[in-house]
Amino acid sequence: MMPFTRVAIIGLGLIGSSLARGIRASMPTVRVTGHDMDPAVRDAARRLDLCDDMTDHAGAAVSDADLVLLCVPVGAIGAVAAEIAPDVPADAVVSDVGSSKAGVLAAMQAALPGRAIVPAHPVAGTENSGPEAGFATLFKGRWCILTPPEGADPLAVERVAAFWRRLGADVELMDAAHHDLVLAVTSHLPHLIAYTIVGTASDLEDVTRSEVIKFSAGGFRDFTRIAASDPTMWRDVFLANREAVLEMLQRFTEDLTQLQRAIRWGDGDMLFDHFTKTRAVRRSIIEQGQDDAAPDFGRHHA
Repeated sequence: MMPFTRVAIIGLGLIGSSLARGIRASMPTVRVTGHDMDPAVRDAARRLDLCDDMTDHAGAAVSDADLVLLCVPVGAIGAVAAEIAPDVPADAVVSDVGSSKAGVLAAMQAALPGRAIVPAHPVAGTENSGPEAGFATLFKGRWCILTPPEGADPLAVERVAAFWRRLGADVELMDAAHHDLVLAVTSHLPHLIAYTIVGTASDLEDVTRSEVIKFSAGGFRDFTRIAASDPTMWRDVFLANREAVLEMLQRFTEDLTQLQRAIRWGDGDMLFDHFTKTRAVRRSIIEQGQDDAAPDFGRHHA
């Protein structure tokens, strides 16, 4: 049996549109209703036939749903949850796809008291955004982390977990605060570094912009891919997860200072040992199937 039969997706960017496509591919009997606050996105979603029904108002999209997915920037989740609160059915499960969780959980609980709330974070994405960027296999083989609050209904948690498994994701349960610390290391800090390096390169007075683009080596190209991610989404993530990001940024700064000292004093042994350790981490990621040598994790966009 399907874990849900009527799904409402609020926000039809990369993640929301990929969810719509994935549901259609793996759960064809599930009815999907969509909404986006941007009329141009709604028009694009209708043109792409992403959903069974598209509404001009968020409340209308959720009125008969048994699963509501908030696929909006984390900074907007509280306001969107409050907007739909009068229309969310009493027995519906409400979830999201945000990259930070403690603040999102608090905002959802405040806006939707007494409702079944199971926050989720699919650790998947690309640097592209918008409804045209989505594809059905985005979540296949990726992790989806659920961060249910203490005392959450176990059946609601399992239904959300089953939903993501049907989309091809591996599911992990985690405390919201711990999630935010882990993702500060694995996702948020790397994005911050990428934005910084690309910004530094573009601001160099002795290196022209055309030279930066023309002679970009592989490492810099990877940074530009990350730095091309949606600016609204990442602005909200850094503000929502500021404490964990600042903690990891302080640790990174201390480690960077050690490398700086090793380079200044010609300590080749320290550099070699550090690079050997980090190389092993890369190999472990590949061994666990979280990356491979093919572009975009080797996925084909259907």
